[in-house]
Amino acid sequence: MKSWTGDRLGLLVLAALGFLAIPSGHAHAQGLQRKAPIVSRQSAKASDSVDSSTLTGKLIMGYQGWFNCPGDGTKVGWWHWFTGPDPTVDFLPNAADYPTAEQCVTTMLDAAGNPVNLFSDANPATVETQFAWMQQYGLDGVALQRFAVDLLDPPTRDARNLVLANVRQAAQDNGRVFFVMYDLTGLPNSKLYTVAQDWKKIEREGLTSSPAYLHHRGHPLLAVWGLGFAGRSLTPSGALNLLKSLDKASAKYGGVTIMGGVPSYWRTGQYDASPDPKWKRVWSRLGVLSPWSVGRFYDDAEADSYSNTVWVPDLAATRALGVDYMPVLFPGYSFANTERALGQPDPISNQIPRQCGRFYWRQVYDALGAGATMIYGAMFDELNEGTAMFKMLPNAAEAPVRGIPPGYSFVTLDADGCPLPSDWYLSLAGAATAAVHSGTPPSPTLPLPLPSD
Repeated sequence: MKSWTGDRLGLLVLAALGFLAIPSGHAHAQGLQRKAPIVSRQSAKASDSVDSSTLTGKLIMGYQGWFNCPGDGTKVGWWHWFTGPDPTVDFLPNAADYPTAEQCVTTMLDAAGNPVNLFSDANPATVETQFAWMQQYGLDGVALQRFAVDLLDPPTRDARNLVLANVRQAAQDNGRVFFVMYDLTGLPNSKLYTVAQDWKKIEREGLTSSPAYLHHRGHPLLAVWGLGFAGRSLTPSGALNLLKSLDKASAKYGGVTIMGGVPSYWRTGQYDASPDPKWKRVWSRLGVLSPWSVGRFYDDAEADSYSNTVWVPDLAATRALGVDYMPVLFPGYSFANTERALGQPDPISNQIPRQCGRFYWRQVYDALGAGATMIYGAMFDELNEGTAMFKMLPNAAEAPVRGIPPGYSFVTLDADGCPLPSDWYLSLAGAATAAVHSGTPPSPTLPLPLPSD
């Protein structure tokens, strides 16, 4: 078996330790150019809004929301962009796709001397811009990642709360849906109670009463990611206690439907999954089960094999349990700059090539052909692992070559030989969403004509 690339453990542990944050005085970047005005918009018309009553028939994208910069109103600095002078993202956003007021100014320059700027998720206008794209391209909405370790530190907790408020408002304004996904990576067992405490608090503050908050099986949907993985300290009894605590916290609000983010081989207890048979008690307590598949296959043939050996029997097993099943799709994978920053040997840029979108579309074809009725897209904005689907820097000529340490490089959308526009993967996600809505498996042929030079 190949090594399990794509598991978010390493990156999120770094976040927990503050490794991916740097002070605002970083010499290679300057911060938010100026405060963008808070966007005030009327909510989307009901006829234009995504149905928030069910997860069935939807493609939901993971939304990290963890990018910050100095001067954005938080105290976390260049969070997830840099560690010290070293960039920790493999892909970059296309600054031209954001109004000037939303850009975090850096000293990175491309070969022609043009600045390469970034953004902050603390800026409500930026989150509005991204959710407007979701509406424009026909996307359903997002699962907002709420990293449990971040709740233990006031500056990171405040940053998470700010993006939660931004996502709620932007989803309402643009008629999209969202729900909260707690990621347990790096959280000690002794601190599991903080998740239920936090959920109780945000329920009390009215989060799930938002018209944009996604419900499923008659209750607000809440995801807990990190159940049953091999090599982690969380036990089945600890997970069951957490689920009971979440149920109790939601009881006065009418209950909750819980999605579990689990390993690929949850069903067999092999490879990335804990072999402890007691995890079976946890699986039956979930309303939705979603196995993490990023990095578990590398090309179309392996995707086909994975569908036949994992998704098809998984769907049969979850039907027997009475649990819904949500497979995870990803466009490609690249984690080289974070590995460089950590001093890891031989980092590989563009480790799982996107094949100009063909790799992603093959998974759409496979998942719907296997019988999936809902899909999780990894991820809307994950630039660190290179699975992002939003607007990104399209051309190698526009990538930074100055203002970064020697040895660092970036992947652009033309890496696989196709001159793609910055919104190519938003268009592809829109086509995938339409396929999920139709309930009919699509053709394996890429649904969009590839641009030519």
